[in-house]
Amino acid sequence: MARYDVSETEWRLIAPLLPNKPRGVARVDDRRIINAIFYVLRTGSPWRDLPSRYGPYTTAYNRNRHEAPTSPSRGSPAIQPGMS
Repeated sequence: MARYDVSETEWRLIAPLLPNKPRGVARVDDRRIINAIFYVLRTGSPWRDLPSRYGPYTTAYNRNRHEAPTSPSRGSPAIQPGMS
């Protein structure tokens, strides 16, 4: 487990909240993608600089952009670096 990875306790809380009905192409390992998203959010690093242990940065970026809840006032994903 790397510095910014989700702990077992955190994962047990997050896992039941993720979609479990596969549609189309099989999903990539959810935990790896969540860790990648948290890495970018916690470090402020650009998506392109995501370490290779998290897989392609485009997978994590797309998952964050398409599956994050949207803010009704802004119409954009609620999970963005630098937002409080």
